[in-house]
Amino acid sequence: MYLVIGGNGFLGRAIVSKLLQRGEQVRVFCRSGFSSDYPAPGDVDLVLGDICDREAVLAACRDCHTVFHTAALPSISVHWKPFYDINVLGTRNVIDACLENGVKKLIYTSSTSVTCGGLPQENMNETAPYPTQWLAHYPHTKAIAEKMVLETTGILRCSIRPHLIWGPGDRHLIPRLLERARRGKLVRVGDGSNLMDMTHIDNAAEGHLLAADALTASGPVNGRTYFITDGKPVNCWSRIDDFLKEHGLPPVKKSISFRTAWRIGAVLEKLYQLFRFSGEPQMTRFLAMQLAQPHYFNISRAKQDFGYEPQ
Repeated sequence: MYLVIGGNGFLGRAIVSKLLQRGEQVRVFCRSGFSSDYPAPGDVDLVLGDICDREAVLAACRDCHTVFHTAALPSISVHWKPFYDINVLGTRNVIDACLENGVKKLIYTSSTSVTCGGLPQENMNETAPYPTQWLAHYPHTKAIAEKMVLETTGILRCSIRPHLIWGPGDRHLIPRLLERARRGKLVRVGDGSNLMDMTHIDNAAEGHLLAADALTASGPVNGRTYFITDGKPVNCWSRIDDFLKEHGLPPVKKSISFRTAWRIGAVLEKLYQLFRFSGEPQMTRFLAMQLAQPHYFNISRAKQDFGYEPQ
């Protein structure tokens, strides 16, 4: 039995679909059931529960040989506790449940942002260290969790780092971009020349399955991290304009400098922390960097170790 934690999410559902296409038995662990407008991808064993509930995670892992842990809190919120509870303590629960149930393999979904400390990321590979200073709680807590997974003994494990997952079924990245554009709130940050990587949902899911298949005691995958992308960096703002055009929206015309966006982000972060505002600031330092600086990655290790090829 395969278990996909976060199997009702964008990436989780794609992994579930591919497993079902292979004829595997699949269990999904998630907080809420499938809805009529977002139905289950097939015949799965659905277990409802919260990743922060240790006993619920323990029960979900029973009789499973392989666990894909895709659940996380992805946000640019400035409040630490929700990130720590879900991304760190939740992952601790997953690790403990795998060990107690004798799970053989754990494939952890990380993020390329765990190597992001504020400098441009150009053709970066997995030898890049974790930063010593963090711009946001999401990459910080994902790095803590990734490190816990990789340092765990008694189980085969690896970490997959996709970047900006997009494609059919996306309910966050592109829809939020379009919503902001429709409200006239989308502003180009920087000079518009920065390159970025993206990862189509099919590539992201396939990368996870290939890694799981190659995850053996004697192979190279165990204990390693892997960048997963479409393998073709694109111009950030040209690609955004393409998305807008596909949905009948005009290209981005307003712009501000990276330095201005960085300063606005720093001020908004302080205000949200000081006054305990809920939700996300319109701009943060991390977001300014993602919109204005290069961020693309070398996927040679994934190609070499488990035959990953972007489709």
